[in-house]
Amino acid sequence: MQSVIDPVSSRPVQIGVQIAPQHVDYSAIRRAAVQAEDIGVDIVFNWDHFLPISGDEHGKHFECWTMLAAWAELTSRVQLGPMVTSIGFRNPDLVADMARTIDHISGGRLILGIGAGAMERDFAEYGYEFGTPGSRVGALAEALPRLEHRFAKLNPQPVRKIPVLIGGGGEQKMLRLVAEHADIWHWFSSGAEFARKKQVLVERCAEIGRDPGEIELSAGVHGEPEVNGVALLEQGVTTFTLEVHGPDFDFSTVRAWVAWRDGLGGPGRTAEDSARAPA
Repeated sequence: MQSVIDPVSSRPVQIGVQIAPQHVDYSAIRRAAVQAEDIGVDIVFNWDHFLPISGDEHGKHFECWTMLAAWAELTSRVQLGPMVTSIGFRNPDLVADMARTIDHISGGRLILGIGAGAMERDFAEYGYEFGTPGSRVGALAEALPRLEHRFAKLNPQPVRKIPVLIGGGGEQKMLRLVAEHADIWHWFSSGAEFARKKQVLVERCAEIGRDPGEIELSAGVHGEPEVNGVALLEQGVTTFTLEVHGPDFDFSTVRAWVAWRDGLGGPGRTAEDSARAPA
């Protein structure tokens, strides 16, 4: 499938889907991953939690990274990764090795989504210290250079320079880490809040002398792409990710976003024209 290029950023417009690994058997999750690739999405994410984040807190749930290794063998085209892995759960050097291994299994398709972690129940259930928001972001700040150092030492090296996606919008600390280390910045909502946080990210990049255009913008979306997609595309977002949940894993909205993506672009189109293209 040929990528649709955003005429402003010159990056491909991508549709991601986050498959919730909760309240269903793995066979249903496996079918959902295959279906997502067949529909034509560009990225398939899961999440890094130990317990369900909605519904029955004692319901069925599966672990993030072992699942990603299975998806790497199961799929052939989509990129894949965690949205996002909590650095507090694993040694950062180990995370780099795990990411490198899945990058090889998948033939260079891993995206390393990473964050500080925010759900206390996960930490408590598995015996990790939850700490404070500041201490968790501090742990992420210490981990990111270690990840980069370990990637450089591993033999064999990753198949490609593994894109690091940092999820979070803390304006004083987290967005500075995005400016310093991220290839992709993901914010979990859209609208005016996204625009404000994007402006803070631009300011953090200016403080360290980095071109903010080097950082791909990614957002969690829902609803109609002709409304929500257009607004974010005008903000420079090129990756749009939707959640799907079992037991049915309804992909109807995902299909609409994929059709919208495929309706964008074309020779001679302006950014405004592309953003208003019909699905």
